[in-house]
Amino acid sequence: MDIKVKNLSKKFNNFLAVDNINFTLEKNKTLGLLGSNGCGKTTSIGMMLGLITPTSGEVLINNKNINNANRNELLSRMNFASPYIELPKKLTVRQNLEVYGRLYGVNDLKNRISEISTDLNLNNFLNKNTGELSSGQKNRVSLAKSLINKPNVLFLDEPTASLDPDIGDFVREYIEVYKSKNQITILLASHNMREVERLCDTVIMMKEGQIVDRGTCKDLVDRHGRDNLEDTFLKIVRSENELA
Repeated sequence: MDIKVKNLSKKFNNFLAVDNINFTLEKNKTLGLLGSNGCGKTTSIGMMLGLITPTSGEVLINNKNINNANRNELLSRMNFASPYIELPKKLTVRQNLEVYGRLYGVNDLKNRISEISTDLNLNNFLNKNTGELSSGQKNRVSLAKSLINKPNVLFLDEPTASLDPDIGDFVREYIEVYKSKNQITILLASHNMREVERLCDTVIMMKEGQIVDRGTCKDLVDRHGRDNLEDTFLKIVRSENELA
């Protein structure tokens, strides 16, 4: 699956959260979506998932508008993970995975849960209520939920936020290995520039709802005359007149 974002805008009352953005999420590639808090990343992801209706523009998935096509069929091939959206706290980890597995119509769900739980080291707390887990455990469960249906397109919003370096590295390595073994397209929103450099093929920089730059990490670093992506990010977000 590939996703094309065409002239996409979203206005909330008088606030323009996303301002006429265009980009393509290429099949089997990982695209980084970067920007400071409030720049429009999460709103853009919400529109790409069909959760937020655009004010103007469109999201095309395999050349089908997500708001006009058979959304259930398209969304069944996608999934999403974010540490900021909690799973039902009073359900156990196993129950959460069962609920989402059924929602996505996963075949042989028992074996799929066993497989993903082993891969992400969830077995020691599968029968524990999700609300009782540590932040690192919750992040891994969220990732497991996002992969339960073996999606073709995966949206990751800060997948390693608040994790210690060891667990953060485990999650990044797992994403790398999973992608190497599966046909999957990933959109990664992150504030961890080393993570972006490690995982992303190309990067989009957003500021105040607009795309202000794009390219590979090396392209961006070279273009802005900085030593690394983090310094490049700071230059862009602090600039008053950054050009697209």
